[in-house]
Amino acid sequence: MNGGEVVARVLAARGVPFLFTLCGGHISPVLVEAKRLGVRVIDVRHEANAVFAADAVARLGGVAGVAAVTAGPGVTNTITAVKNAQQAQSPVVLLGGATATVLEGRGSLQDIDQMALMRPHVKWAAGARRVRDVAPLLEHAFDVAQAGVPGPVFLELPVDLLYEEAVVRRWYGLGAGDGRRSLSQRALHAYLDRHARRLFRGVKAAGMEQIVPPEVPRVAARQVRRAARALARARRPLLVIGSQATLAAAEVGAVAAAVEALGVPVYLSGMARGLLGAGHRLQLRHQRRQALREADLVLLAGVPSDFRLDYGRHVRPGTRLLGVNRSAEDLVKNRRPDLAMLGDPGWLLRDLAAAASRDEEAVADWLRTLRARDDEREADIDRRAAVTGRFVNPLALFRTLDPLLADDSVLVADGGDFVATASYTLSPRGPLSWLDPGVFGTLGVGGGFALGAKLCRPEADVWILYGDGSAAYSLAEFDTFVRHGLPVYALVGNDGSWAQIAREQVEILGDDVGTVLRRTNYHTVAEGYGGRGLMLDNPGMIESTLQAARAAHKVGKPVLINVLLEKTDFRKGSISI
Repeated sequence: MNGGEVVARVLAARGVPFLFTLCGGHISPVLVEAKRLGVRVIDVRHEANAVFAADAVARLGGVAGVAAVTAGPGVTNTITAVKNAQQAQSPVVLLGGATATVLEGRGSLQDIDQMALMRPHVKWAAGARRVRDVAPLLEHAFDVAQAGVPGPVFLELPVDLLYEEAVVRRWYGLGAGDGRRSLSQRALHAYLDRHARRLFRGVKAAGMEQIVPPEVPRVAARQVRRAARALARARRPLLVIGSQATLAAAEVGAVAAAVEALGVPVYLSGMARGLLGAGHRLQLRHQRRQALREADLVLLAGVPSDFRLDYGRHVRPGTRLLGVNRSAEDLVKNRRPDLAMLGDPGWLLRDLAAAASRDEEAVADWLRTLRARDDEREADIDRRAAVTGRFVNPLALFRTLDPLLADDSVLVADGGDFVATASYTLSPRGPLSWLDPGVFGTLGVGGGFALGAKLCRPEADVWILYGDGSAAYSLAEFDTFVRHGLPVYALVGNDGSWAQIAREQVEILGDDVGTVLRRTNYHTVAEGYGGRGLMLDNPGMIESTLQAARAAHKVGKPVLINVLLEKTDFRKGSISI
């Protein structure tokens, strides 16, 4: 048995449906054996997108996503995506090829100190040194990735562990000799023979450990009771729910039911967008800062007091602040809650709903006040959407698209100004239907996230919302969509600018240097990769172009709509640092 087969057996035993990769000689046995054992191998055009795709599978499926990349630049190309997974708390297992164990540090192809590069960006990193160690290390990698605060892990697999022993011995030059070796040659031969025997000794005994589901950390019952009492006394309570509440993908329906039962006004962010469906009576979308300033109790469920809450200053000092988080560090970051609860936010909401006695009439006036503000902002957006120009108003585009979205749509957010505008105007249809990079703010997630989402939900409509800046990072994955028969939609907001940066830079510094792009024919690029490309530059053609995209999608083609946008100041002053 070779190490590639050992890896594949663990993946199959763990129920891993997809292995994302970009091929390389260092990892070929892993790919071949995984395919043989029924794991679907999906090859991409850039290693970062393999990790982004694995990240999306982890978020939507509630299990660790897996990617395998070759040594050296294959590994280094993943670092941004791995760091994004770490910041987003996504359980991802990254398998990295490496040079042969006997060649480390001797100048072999693509041999670098990969462990030093990866350790700062993962929960755990290790390198296998014998074939018999591969299975237990990989089993441990899965357990670590999903335990406590989830995150990425890295396992390095030297190439001479992955091939059959006979092949490795040929590489070592251990074939039949002519008996004329010098003393030094005989010594080298003996050393390599011992090394090869050590690599493969006990390999047949390599087995799979019993799989134990990761334990979900629960908040102590006494703290749940304290939180329930505080919530019962509040007259202007507010929930702010983040991605961590959705880590248990199979339980998101129960989390949504708990929020409904609590009857408290709620703002949703990250993967929690869509938790309550579209247009829920308790969900608010606008004027969050003002609401936080006026609340008498705020529960941060999986949301740290970072830049998104102005480092805790959005909540006024006199407000009763409750926090729940799996991370002890994030729980008290920048501002310690009055009640800090270490545990899973989704379970806390469920336990709180069971323990709390909530009189919705007590907060009815508060909810009406917040709802009136939301309605006022929606009316303002409608007025702005009605403004016409030479090109397409992005607000009008999203106002037209929103009612056309299917109930099973998944929205993938990859961009700055255009995507942030979408977040105000498009309504995710249900739980786990919005994918954005998270707190790291990474551009380039679109192709990989959409790939993972479409594989997890093949019947769903998957939409990539691209800024024209971010589109170039992963547009080549249209080739992957075509090769693997994965029709997705891509909507490129093309204003010929890194608009989110340009808006502030020009106003403050008086120079647009580095922010100007061409209104490139991204639709033609999509056509070149085998997809369907559509140009939308006429405000009167929005709905008909969307319908044309739907027709292309029905025949199995990935389709990209290149939307030439009118300049807008809708989000002026909204940049965060």
